[in-house]
Amino acid sequence: MVALPVEEQIDHLKKGLAELIREEDLRERLKKAQATGVPLRVKAGFDPTAPDLHLGHTVLLRKMKHFQDLGHHVIFLIGDMTGLIGDPTGRNTTRPPLTREEIDANAETYKAQVFKILDPEKTEVTFNSKWLEPMTYIQIVQLCSKYTVARLLERDDFSKRMKENTPISVHELLYPLAQGFDSVALKCDVEMGGTDQKFNLLVGRELQRDWGQPPQIVATVPLLEGLDGVEKMSKSKGNYVGITEPAVEMVKKLMSISDDLMPRYWELLTDRSMAEIAAMKERHPREAKLELAQTIVKDFHGAAAAKEACEEWLRVVSQGQVPADIQEIELDGAVRVDKVLVRAGLADSGADAQRKVKSGAVEVDGSRVGDFVTLSAPGEYVVRVGKGWRKVILRNGA
Repeated sequence: MVALPVEEQIDHLKKGLAELIREEDLRERLKKAQATGVPLRVKAGFDPTAPDLHLGHTVLLRKMKHFQDLGHHVIFLIGDMTGLIGDPTGRNTTRPPLTREEIDANAETYKAQVFKILDPEKTEVTFNSKWLEPMTYIQIVQLCSKYTVARLLERDDFSKRMKENTPISVHELLYPLAQGFDSVALKCDVEMGGTDQKFNLLVGRELQRDWGQPPQIVATVPLLEGLDGVEKMSKSKGNYVGITEPAVEMVKKLMSISDDLMPRYWELLTDRSMAEIAAMKERHPREAKLELAQTIVKDFHGAAAAKEACEEWLRVVSQGQVPADIQEIELDGAVRVDKVLVRAGLADSGADAQRKVKSGAVEVDGSRVGDFVTLSAPGEYVVRVGKGWRKVILRNGA
């Protein structure tokens, strides 16, 4: 256990939290842990419903790491059984459960990715199939008897679907109970999750009381806004930064966020203090954002790769130089520039390519083109549209 005053621990753990239920309970348990030397059991569950994690997931992982750094026992729970149900949180329709094969494959990638944040030597990784799969029918009925349908339907997403006459399958109602029973099985002191998980986390408190356990403290973290600054970060919305993406790609994406969103990323994705983050607001936005990108990328690719990626971004964007990893495309014969854009993947269609040319958004070898010129001489051309670059190698020109 770290010999740090309890109030300092509380301040450290509260940074970036959306809600803490209840702070006084956490304070008492921290005091007890310090007196007895027995660490708190801190759990967060992740259903392996997608193979890759993004920065939105790391908000929770970083907070788990804060508990870990203070000497507490962190449990990374992979919900292979709840994943078979499919978390209805935020869903306005019933979705089909994943197959066991999909769950197992995704779980393996999760285990590899989480240790970019958590200490593998200090993290317990477990699966809720250990206690949920062996349950008998009568045990499941007994679990269901602990909660009424009326209370389950108080969930925002369930009540909304009821009002809209959208179907809710019975197996979806089991999800909060299964997640809550995870806390009973693990004897959790603290359970963490996103703000959209609050209902499920509170169910865990109720079930622990029924099993004669002290109710867990619930700690929720905000849902990180995606690159668009509007909706939460999500792969399906395309506004995400994956933690396994190349360092250069991560930097490009992070440098695209708005100046208004930047302090939020500093708070939720780094360990900088609130005083340091406040000081960041006085600096030039691009300078502060570049440091943010380097700080975040360093966690996943190392300091050297993060520094190199930021230098590459500066070289390309600020100095207008050709990126080192520019993609090449070979073409035969003379080709008009708008058709080059389509074939090089710099435009979605012929109409899109023509619009980009007419708007002056296209450069060839550093010179802006305003009409439909034809690349005709054999050789190499560097074509740029915004942040997109291609080296066009023209064979057998006119």
